Amino acid sequence: MLVQDRSAPKPSRPERSPRKSKILDPSSWTSDNSSRFAIVLLLVVTTVAAVFFLPSIGDTAALLCFERSHSTPNPSSLIDYPRIDWNKIPPLPPLNPTSPFASFRSDRWIVVSVSSHPTPSLQRLARVKGWQLLAVGNSHTPQDWSLKGAIFLSLELQAQLGFRITGHLPYNSYVRKSVGYLFAIRHGARKIFDADDRADVLGDGDLGRHFDLELIGEVTSHPVLLQYSHHDPNRTVVNPYVHFGQRSVWPRGLPLENVGEVGHEEFYTEVFSGKQFIQQGLSNGLPDVDSVFYFTRKSSGLEAFDIRFDDDAPKVALPQGTMVPVNSFNTLFHSQAFWGLMLPVSISSMASDVLRGYWAQRILWEIGGFVAVYPPTIHRVDNAQSYPFAEEKDLHVNVGRLIKFLLSWRSNKPTLFERILHLSYAMAEEGFWTELDVKFTAAWLQDLLSVGYQQPRLMSLELDRPRATIGHGDRREFVPKKLPSVHLGVEEVGTVNYEIGNLIRWRKNFGNVVLVMYCSGPVERTALEWRLLYGRIFKTVIILSEQKNVDLVVEDGQLSHAYKYLPKVFERYAGAEGFLFLQDNMILNYWNLLQANKGKLWITNKVSKSWVSVTIDENSSKWFKKQAALVKQVVNNFPVHFQVSYKETMPEENKLIICGSEIFYIPQRHAGDFTDLVGLLGDMNIHHKVAVPMFFLAMDSPQNYDSEALSNIVYSPEKPANSSLANVYSTRVPAVYPLDIHDEIEFIKLIRVMSSGDPLLMELV
Repeated sequence: MLVQDRSAPKPSRPERSPRKSKILDPSSWTSDNSSRFAIVLLLVVTTVAAVFFLPSIGDTAALLCFERSHSTPNPSSLIDYPRIDWNKIPPLPPLNPTSPFASFRSDRWIVVSVSSHPTPSLQRLARVKGWQLLAVGNSHTPQDWSLKGAIFLSLELQAQLGFRITGHLPYNSYVRKSVGYLFAIRHGARKIFDADDRADVLGDGDLGRHFDLELIGEVTSHPVLLQYSHHDPNRTVVNPYVHFGQRSVWPRGLPLENVGEVGHEEFYTEVFSGKQFIQQGLSNGLPDVDSVFYFTRKSSGLEAFDIRFDDDAPKVALPQGTMVPVNSFNTLFHSQAFWGLMLPVSISSMASDVLRGYWAQRILWEIGGFVAVYPPTIHRVDNAQSYPFAEEKDLHVNVGRLIKFLLSWRSNKPTLFERILHLSYAMAEEGFWTELDVKFTAAWLQDLLSVGYQQPRLMSLELDRPRATIGHGDRREFVPKKLPSVHLGVEEVGTVNYEIGNLIRWRKNFGNVVLVMYCSGPVERTALEWRLLYGRIFKTVIILSEQKNVDLVVEDGQLSHAYKYLPKVFERYAGAEGFLFLQDNMILNYWNLLQANKGKLWITNKVSKSWVSVTIDENSSKWFKKQAALVKQVVNNFPVHFQVSYKETMPEENKLIICGSEIFYIPQRHAGDFTDLVGLLGDMNIHHKVAVPMFFLAMDSPQNYDSEALSNIVYSPEKPANSSLANVYSTRVPAVYPLDIHDEIEFIKLIRVMSSGDPLLMELV
């Protein structure tokens, strides 16, 4: 995900003034240098992860080596505190009457950074009714940049606006959007949509259908919001993607130690609407994800993400004491939070908006405001380009520590702007950014006053009051959907650990294999669960059932003739490496199939209870006689290569092979043969258990199968009576049959026993 040329600024060396140094003792030295240790640890871990777990990405591994010029800011005791006379800040002089924007005013603005000619998405943003698009240029922007309906601020025009912040901004970075924010505020802004030039607003393009544009003192149709509960005082940050149906995806800026927290909320509370001054929308297609997710969740570097969130999930607010990552791609700011638009300049580019978001959330509590997260509002296309991992270093090193610091920070300054400056100074002292951002904050606040912005009044901090007891009547329940996804939420504490290493190996091995699953159980209770389990490993999971369900993408199929559906799958996924057929009562232990040869056929021909040769005589049942006659008829009409292969193994015409065919694998090189054989059957009523082994014998000799792949599966034609799941199941074999899963409770039990082979599965329950 490339984000508008987010190059890190190259600050000049800040001036220092003498100040009393700290007494050096072991404990203080360790505390002061903890960030240095974290940086060294992250460098080692990331390099190891790049070498061992991301070999398929190629040159992108080089991104994991941090640039020395981008070192994380270190704490300093020599930072000057800006002295500002807040009552003597003059307004900016009026614009030259000849300026085309001198008298222009609008209360709704969309602000983007542009580094190239207008994209189609940007052209559509310019046509959003009721909103003025403002494009902010940088040193990469073409000089002839132009878009009908948009106001363009070139570097030259930015320099003429008279803002104090201009001298602090790098020329080649998207953080120059800060000039655009001030321009919009000066020209009447009451709402600012902070956007990306690749953002397509969903639906008819009306932002009012996605965000709450009317708040305090205005008519609102949403008086109450769902809110995350504060019942757990140790929870300081949440992953909002879980609430919107994607438990396996996490946003950029979420501390990696929180990635494994994928369980849904036990309960929510409620809060009155009207003070959600910052509204974070979600993005379908390519959400705002970090480089760890982007690199480790793709089977190949060319694969593009197309992740969807639940449009019907309710928006959700954050109580004081709980934070959420906020970005600059898809966020609505109301005027009460315009001070929170400032983008820091001294930290790595991909960390700037995230650190801004946490900083702004903490200050928002000082005026009684809060952040709310909204269902998907835009769509962004993943161009499958290189990802600037090195630009995120300030996130992975500092963000967890920053959240803890922000929750503990207090100020007794008398006005909001003084508290904002106080927090920026404290963050510089702690090493979250440098003195450059202290000076930048001072310039930003003065510019806000110069353009006529009125700072909101302070309110008492709820964090310092005893938390109200949450009674049973105050609890609100909402169970998120489990949307289809090929990604798994895992716990990573700053490292790519052993479990995720296994996940990547399994994904690399089966990531281009299509799983075709026949579901005999109730699909409304199990289809999404099967996709969640196996979709992490395989290219895709196609589910067949007699119970067709369009909403769950369950396709129509009869188990007795399931083989007839496979040619359609082969055609749809012509680039797949192979196809694995699986019935839902055959549980697959994928971790035991890494050595299987994906270029050969697999079937249970070495499992005596599954692959059975039946002699057809006068005592045989009518069904067996009928099936044998059909097999004889079709085999005699096979083309020579199929007929010869079949008869070499089955020379006696009175023999019939019956195979359970609950599991078998067809490599891509045999997909065409299988399709041809299905076509030769036409309308013949040959059962799945007869047709599949016949096809296998016609396609190739059993001596050429990978017969060992499935030879030691646990297979019982009938489920043992009064046997528990734990007694039947084994993690040491490739598959176990039969195990019937009919609902979510049984699925959870299955996941728990399977987690002995794949510990990460416990994150699913």
